[in-house]
Amino acid sequence: MMIAVERVLEKALGQKISLAEFLASPESGDRYEFVDGQMVKKVSPKRFHAALQGVLYRYLGDLFEGKGFVYPEWGIVLTRNKQDWCPVPDLTYISLERLPTDVGNEMCPVPPELVIEIMSEGQTFREFVVKAGDYLNAGILRVWVIDPLNRTLTVFYADCAPETYRGDRLLTDELFPDLAVTVEQFFVKARI
Repeated sequence: MMIAVERVLEKALGQKISLAEFLASPESGDRYEFVDGQMVKKVSPKRFHAALQGVLYRYLGDLFEGKGFVYPEWGIVLTRNKQDWCPVPDLTYISLERLPTDVGNEMCPVPPELVIEIMSEGQTFREFVVKAGDYLNAGILRVWVIDPLNRTLTVFYADCAPETYRGDRLLTDELFPDLAVTVEQFFVKARI
């Protein structure tokens, strides 16, 4: 079995592979995403990214307790441009209603309500605008893109223009009625 897995990984790096081959690879899910038939390595997070991810995970976990689950780095099986796509957002929220009861130790099989992407050094906001559009087209209802250097959180919606939050502007959303927080609170708790 180990030889077969090594062959999949060897074939996967820089070459087209199938979704099944990607899912069989030990590299799938947390270090690599599946984009256009290829394994694409994720950017390794630094302190700001990791700190914000931890703060958001705790905040959203408390906010959605009993309503759903918040997962860090959980790959999602989606379709992008009529091709299989498995992104690995920094955080994912999925409600009890959307999450199938028979999901085992696998990637998320359905579009969740919310994904969160935290920008790392070297990444551009434009990249995330495109990715947010792909998420929304795949059936995800909200996408948050957080820019630690500019201290902003941009919310992308399926049915209206994105909104950027900064400072003490209150973040609320009719999809999440209990959500009421400022972006600055996240940055302060993360000590950024």
